[in-house]
Amino acid sequence: QVQVVESGGGLVQAGGSLRLSCTASGLTFDDYAMGWFRQAAGKEREGVSCISRDGVKYYPSFVKGRFTISRDNAKNTLYLQMNSLKAEDTAMYYCAAGRSCASWRMSPLPRYWGQGTQVTVLS
Repeated sequence: QVQVVESGGGLVQAGGSLRLSCTASGLTFDDYAMGWFRQAAGKEREGVSCISRDGVKYYPSFVKGRFTISRDNAKNTLYLQMNSLKAEDTAMYYCAAGRSCASWRMSPLPRYWGQGTQVTVLS
């Protein structure tokens, strides 16, 4: 049984930093592209970043330079370092495992998803 579990969310002041972690079990981690998505209240889910099996990284413009995705295949863990946080980064953040990135949106859509971790940025 595949399990994807995020952690590291919380409350932070604007300009601050958070590091999200995601641990996946029940799958061969390094066979999967891994991504982060987020969904703010009343908005559609959007891709935040993706890292391919080979370590190629993708970011949308609205997080590029502030967020860094990384993976540790030995630990089956994905990370998202978020710096210079803004109030508009407030959302539930989800980790996902899929076949490929294609972009930060991941295509095809990931097969496995976590339950999410809440990030709230106070302005």
